[in-house]
Amino acid sequence: MRVLTLDRVDSFFAHCAQTWELRLPILLPDGTRVIGSPNDGPLALHGGAVMSKPTAAFFSQQETVFTAADGVFQRPPAPERTLFVLGFTPRDLACLRFIDRFFADGWRDDIYFRQRQRAVVAGLSGYCGPGGALLPPAGGDCDLELFWEGNCWLVIPYSETGREIVAELPDSAPQEAVELFRQALELPPDENQQLILRASELLRTDHVPDSFWTEIGDRCIACTGCNLVCPTCTCFGVQDWRTATQVERSRMWDSCQFDGFMREASGHNPLGSEALRTRRRIHHKLAADPEKWGEISCFVCGRCDVTCPTGIGIIAVARELVARFG
Repeated sequence: MRVLTLDRVDSFFAHCAQTWELRLPILLPDGTRVIGSPNDGPLALHGGAVMSKPTAAFFSQQETVFTAADGVFQRPPAPERTLFVLGFTPRDLACLRFIDRFFADGWRDDIYFRQRQRAVVAGLSGYCGPGGALLPPAGGDCDLELFWEGNCWLVIPYSETGREIVAELPDSAPQEAVELFRQALELPPDENQQLILRASELLRTDHVPDSFWTEIGDRCIACTGCNLVCPTCTCFGVQDWRTATQVERSRMWDSCQFDGFMREASGHNPLGSEALRTRRRIHHKLAADPEKWGEISCFVCGRCDVTCPTGIGIIAVARELVARFG
């Protein structure tokens, strides 16, 4: 376990920038924290999860699949430098682990892994949440983890690459700080995690009537904010664009809350109501994914609840669901 003191933070990341393309939590002029380039704003490690989808570092909102000109197809070139992404909370890291599995299943998604392979992923935990709240450590799912113990960052490597990165940092972590980290690792699931587990049980045992989803669906305005910020939403659409010289095929994030998400060429829509689409969004993560993947694909990051203007983020819906039926 290494130590990164405040006076060495800038030089540490400057050293990393010599090898990798850095993506770090930064502060924009409007006060928003995002994961971006160090040139885009000052470093902002404290504050907890950024609101934007953190997995966008590897699964961009829009990206080119290939271009074609004069019968010649060309894929985008591989990135010149490998990414080093810092800013995943422990729950974000669990989301990243899940979509790694998703994009590797069946036909391996080479567009995703073009960015993801060999990338260095670093997590943030400790007393660096909103208002200094504790973010329990991940204990893995990344190359290295930075744990804020109140005065300095403890840096814990989990991979060989992580150990190489921190080799020059002092190996002199205070014993009380190490003990603090170990105690935080043993914290039980919080109330919202337990709530999601109970809601999943109710959905998987068919305890929720259709009338409930009608009520919830009536409150959806199809803004799609929930999908835009969810780290485990992976749906995308594909489109071709023609210019005077070439055709470009690209893909862009899609949303299961859109009316046309599952509309068929015949005009039939198996998700033809807001109730059905809202049910699918939540049922997918809490019931269908546990059946396919063996785990719930909502890791309780809370972004959809913060974003939703009508109060039907997944935690809010799970709370109503459990209060009524479980």
